[in-house]
Amino acid sequence: MGKLKLSSPAFKHNGDMPKKYTCQGEEISPPLKISGVPNNAVSLVLIMTDPDVPIPKLIFPHWVICHLDPDTKTIAEGSKLENAIVGRNGAFQNKYMGPCPPWGKHRYIFKLYALDEKLPLDRKSGRKKVLKLMKGHIIEETELIGLYEKIKEKK
Repeated sequence: MGKLKLSSPAFKHNGDMPKKYTCQGEEISPPLKISGVPNNAVSLVLIMTDPDVPIPKLIFPHWVICHLDPDTKTIAEGSKLENAIVGRNGAFQNKYMGPCPPWGKHRYIFKLYALDEKLPLDRKSGRKKVLKLMKGHIIEETELIGLYEKIKEKK
């Protein structure tokens, strides 16, 4: 197979993410579709980040998922991901953290990696550790970008 692809029925690539998936909504993870996983993939990793935080050189992780089965075709909306490991986000929590930009429109990058082995990762693993251990094990990668700007509440 090959040509790894990640998409969502809830928003288009480089499109606005619905409020439902943000800190102003239900803050549940959006539904995702996975296709084109290479036949030799042993494990998948998904990392969602906000590279537009106002702190230089900081890429804030919103969601870190390790040990996803390579046969995974969908991640359901609000999934608890019982068959994977949810690592630590930027707030040191093991869960999805919805978009919540302090100002302006931010990009939220969902990056999917197909790996040639299952890495020694656990619930304490954060983005930096995962990226470090993935070096030399990435077969293919792809990304989906969602945009969000906080909706100003009417007074």
